[in-house]
Amino acid sequence: MTLEIFLPYWGEPSLLFETVDSVRRQEDGDWRLTIIDDCYPDLTVRDAFVDEPDERITYRRNEVNLGITGNFREAVRLARGAHMAILGSDDLLQPNYVETVKRTLDLVPHADVVQVGVDVIDERGVRVRPLVDRVKQDVLAPKPGPGRIAVLSGERMATSLIRGDWLYWPSLVFATRRLKTTPFRDGFPIIQDLGLLMDIAFDDGTLAYNPITAFSYRRHSASASQETLVDGSRFRDEREYYALAAQLADRRGWRRTARTARWRVMSRLHAVAELPHLARANRAGAASALAHAFGVTARRGSRRA
Repeated sequence: MTLEIFLPYWGEPSLLFETVDSVRRQEDGDWRLTIIDDCYPDLTVRDAFVDEPDERITYRRNEVNLGITGNFREAVRLARGAHMAILGSDDLLQPNYVETVKRTLDLVPHADVVQVGVDVIDERGVRVRPLVDRVKQDVLAPKPGPGRIAVLSGERMATSLIRGDWLYWPSLVFATRRLKTTPFRDGFPIIQDLGLLMDIAFDDGTLAYNPITAFSYRRHSASASQETLVDGSRFRDEREYYALAAQLADRRGWRRTARTARWRVMSRLHAVAELPHLARANRAGAASALAHAFGVTARRGSRRA
């Protein structure tokens, strides 16, 4: 199995070169990497890769800027192999990443999504463990035990993720057929990963979690998710999506999933934890966090027919 790795790119390029180097250092060299430049004005990346001698690495530049979701869709459109990953342009594969993914798929060949173990690093590449990641890894993620893989499907997968999204999007590997038949939802740009994963679960998909650490996720204050915390849009999107998820779960008769979505306990606690920072940074962000923490999730209509 050749793992197809896509690297959608728009932004300051310095960390991207580290990401590409981490792909080159894989102990299992059976991979292909496609860099998809979303018309970033600086041509440094184009100049570095347009004549790349490694035939496994391809550089493409979009004709027009597609935006985050559009560039993800472009990666899915281009995919031809059985399994694919969509990296962040500042994250790092550890040398055992491809090998660990393949071993997981050997054991769970029907998996639609594979999550490996993740370290979190800061802007300087130093390993860190902020509160959000301690909760993800110590509270929300399954504990399969040494040498074991956690397998979640359908309602169990949906309930686990809507309780609190413990996955790390850029580290995930997908069955390509799933992404080609499960489109990204419009209207949720910051939590589109959760929306897509929940749609896979609602379609009785399967998630395999191998806790062997094989990926380094970079978390820093300049990320889009941090900016949307400050301006309040993240919590507004979350409230809308959780209401939608509860309705979709009701349609399937998944009462536990629906109840978990309506209570959204971990999401509310996240808002409470962010309040001191938001109160100092931005009044709108603080107001959004307060509404999220103590408001009621109402029923709403689906954005997809």
